Amino acid sequence: MKIAIVCYPTFGGSGVVATELGTELAKRGHEIHFITYKQPVRLELLANKIHFHEVNVPEYPLFKYQPYELALSSKLVDMVKLYGIELLHVHYAIPHAYAGYMAKKMLEEEGIFLPMVTTLHGTDITLVGNHPFYKPAVTFSINKSDVVTSVSQSLKDDTLRLFDVKIPIDVVPNFIDLQKHQKNAYTDCQRDMMADKDEIIVTHVSNFRKVKRIMDVIHIFNKIQKKMPSKLMMVGEGPEKEPAEKLCQELGIEDKVVFLGNSDEVDKILCFSDLFLLPSEKESFGLAALEAMSCGVPVISSNTGGLSEVNIDGVSGYLSNVGDIEDMTKKALYILKDKNTLNQFKSNAKAAAVKFDLHNIVPVYEKLYFQALENSLTKNLTK
Repeated sequence: MKIAIVCYPTFGGSGVVATELGTELAKRGHEIHFITYKQPVRLELLANKIHFHEVNVPEYPLFKYQPYELALSSKLVDMVKLYGIELLHVHYAIPHAYAGYMAKKMLEEEGIFLPMVTTLHGTDITLVGNHPFYKPAVTFSINKSDVVTSVSQSLKDDTLRLFDVKIPIDVVPNFIDLQKHQKNAYTDCQRDMMADKDEIIVTHVSNFRKVKRIMDVIHIFNKIQKKMPSKLMMVGEGPEKEPAEKLCQELGIEDKVVFLGNSDEVDKILCFSDLFLLPSEKESFGLAALEAMSCGVPVISSNTGGLSEVNIDGVSGYLSNVGDIEDMTKKALYILKDKNTLNQFKSNAKAAAVKFDLHNIVPVYEKLYFQALENSLTKNLTK
């Protein structure tokens, strides 16, 4: 099958999942066309089954904000006709499903019927999508899709509560390539570059937005380091990075916290980590937590959104109420209290990640693609 994938080409979870999905689909014999404004960060290899088409947005003085949706829909039309693309998979309802629908309608004028699968990832529903300015467009885009998926049951429930959805939503969780993680082998000398042998390594990975509650990460770590030698690895970039650095200075722990920025070596960092902190205000799934678990790192997280579907309380780590720094610290210290307890949680975390292996999830998407083709055909035959 020839499949076009539209996503945000960034370090965020939706872009990572979309890119790794396309890469695995190509391995399974499909021809994949990524269509976005720059090459996705996790797209390491362009091969005969993987193609990237850049969306260029011409700048005109007439527009205060350049019309990306218009440029994207036009690019989709051109690529579908040029390469004979059979199916469109868009990640995020807006702007991608909205642009995808416009492309579909333009193609129908030429007798080309393009089925569209829309995957909902979170902020397109719970944050941006529910804004009165965008809600009609989001509702329209969802209902005009041939198949809709959400990355967690929690997100599906939120979508059905917030929008007047007329079609079914299939829950297809995010995934991890466990084989890739198992292939990674790092030496203890590399761990020594991050921390001393007697220090616990605590890690956080995110886009450093307010919703990630970065200050909670710092406060939890501060309490941990008072009880045992520790280092905190902060991976990512975003608006909360500078305030977090300032807080570390105020607490006098700047020498124990390492801000690594966006990194292509997250696997290496997680390989040597002992604990992962994710105290977010909201998480539709929690891909960062899953990546940590796949590396055998137990997780202390909030119990919001889809996190409880990923991080199993008392098994792969612990869940706490949003903002409950004391409870998160208490549970973190319990995991870290001795080597046997820590090793048991590490083993549990790795085992809990197995159900999210991409070899279990990608076939579900393939099945839904064929369903989308059938739905599209049925719609057009009944017109």
